[in-house]
Amino acid sequence: MTRAAEPESGFDGSDALREEAHAKINLTLEVIGKRGDGYHNLVSVMQTVELHDVLTFTPAEGLRVTCSDAGIPAESNLALLAARELQRHTGTGLGARIHLEKNIPLASGLGGGSADAAAALRGLNRMWRTGLSADRLREIGARVGSDVPFLVDGGTALVQGRGEEVKTLPRASVEWIVIASPASLVEGKTGVMFTRLDPSTFTRGALSHKLAGRIIAGSDVPQELLFNVFGEIAQSVFPHVEEANSAFKSLGAREVFLSGAGPSIFAIPPSREIGTAWQLLMEQRGIRAFLTKPWWPALQT
Repeated sequence: MTRAAEPESGFDGSDALREEAHAKINLTLEVIGKRGDGYHNLVSVMQTVELHDVLTFTPAEGLRVTCSDAGIPAESNLALLAARELQRHTGTGLGARIHLEKNIPLASGLGGGSADAAAALRGLNRMWRTGLSADRLREIGARVGSDVPFLVDGGTALVQGRGEEVKTLPRASVEWIVIASPASLVEGKTGVMFTRLDPSTFTRGALSHKLAGRIIAGSDVPQELLFNVFGEIAQSVFPHVEEANSAFKSLGAREVFLSGAGPSIFAIPPSREIGTAWQLLMEQRGIRAFLTKPWWPALQT
């Protein structure tokens, strides 16, 4: 699958420009320690998946964002915030109407809002012909959200710092992924999760670096190396994560992992057929679930 967009020559105004905004999972997520500015230094192996939102851009006066999900206020939409950052950075007076078709669950740990912001930066960079490099877009994206720099390109990457340090990796050897997103909205979720951490949960990032090394070497992705520092905390913060985790295990999932700060969890099925069964059975239990595959940009080997 390739990202749907206009040719690299740019947008000529005759048709709307489209960008796919791909969700991500964290194969690993470790916290190294707390920074002087109050944030935390992380190290994570991230992977984008085929589950995605779609953004459509058309020229307009000013900036306006519409969304298929009425539950997302326009003024707090990260796609709008990213568009404003790009305007400020470039000084352009051009505008756009951005329509967002949401498929990624809200506040789910799958990076949906950040993916929308990254897609907005890519799409407007081309529609407005601002000519910024991916590195520059990542710098702008870091002002919008910690996951945005990675999601400017996506694929497989080792991500460090607050998310601004992105090292692209070869394709991770993962075939199918089943994601379950229990309905467990918590106000200020990410802040709540970080307040539950203490120095005893900090690591040196060894699992993430070991997994990245295996991927670079073209080896497999052993589930023993997958890890999320928030894994145990999530079950006490989100009311339905333990239920979803148990449901996965009852279906035969060997290991179940949290993505981001949750509440989404995922498991790696041994085949598409088993993954399909897991997805359908999770849905039958009232848990929103997706069978998906890893996604990489066309240029990532």
